Amino acid sequence: MSRNAKIAAGGVAAGILLWIWLPWWAALLIVLGVPAAAYLALDPAQRRRLRRVTRKEIGH
Repeated sequence: MSRNAKIAAGGVAAGILLWIWLPWWAALLIVLGVPAAAYLALDPAQRRRLRRVTRKEIGH
């Protein structure tokens, strides 16, 4: 199993646990809010680099 697959599996497991223990709106807020907060914590140069790498992986 690749590193990205392990991360994805862990994220799905955490999401399911949050969904069971918390109300649906709180789980949704956490699942969407944590990555958004992490992105906003980056400085502009890091955001540009992340966008460039993401586009490159997609094939643009």
